[in-house]
This record gives sequence, C-alpha cells and structure tokens, in this order.
Amino acid sequence: MKTFARWLLAGGMVFAGLSHLFWARREFQAQVPDLVTDALPIDKDAVVVASGAVEMMLGAALVVLPKERRRIGAILAAFFVAVFPGNIAQATQKRAAFGLDSDGARIARLFFQPLLVCWALWSTRD
Repeated sequence: MKTFARWLLAGGMVFAGLSHLFWARREFQAQVPDLVTDALPIDKDAVVVASGAVEMMLGAALVVLPKERRRIGAILAAFFVAVFPGNIAQATQKRAAFGLDSDGARIARLFFQPLLVCWALWSTRD
C-alpha cells in the first residue's frame, strides 16, 4: 500500500510540476504571496517555474532513488509546508484559481495541505 501511495504521490508531483511549466502557470501565480516578490528580486512567474522544477525533481526522486526515499519524503513534506503560505495568500486575498472561486473552497483547500505532508511522510517510511 505504501509503495502504491508513494508512486501515486510521485506521479502527482511530476504532473503538478509540468502544469507549473506549461498549462497552469497563471493559476499558480495566483498562489504566490506578494511578500515573496516584495522581499526577493524575483517575479511570480519565476517562482512558479522554480517550484514546478522542484516538484518534478522530488517526484522523480521518490521513484529513482529508493534508498533515499525517507529523506526525500522529509524534504517533500518540508516543501509542502514551505508552499503553504501561498495557499493562505490565495485564501486571504480571495484570488480565484483552480476552481477555488469562493471563500469556502479556498479555506477547504487549506486543510488539504497537512494531508499532503502526512502522505509524504507516511508513504516514505518503512
């Protein structure tokens, strides 16, 4: 079961990373907090592209580096925590993206992120 969950997570990460680069860049830009671009010399599109590349690498690493899966799971969980402020920004600034066009939908999305953290940790433990 854990192997299936890990492979599913890996595929989801690669798919999400590709969507950052190709068909959903604008939607992902809605999740980049203004604080990031105010504090760093980077624009929202660059943040989206960089995070997409990281997602693809982490997803692939879950599959191609089986001896490192526990470490990769921890890194992936930390990544999910690191991008959580983007979900908060989307909710508090009422930015519509990915069909999240109501306060209820955006708030419900916030509860999904801890599940991703748990999924990453659980599926990579022996």
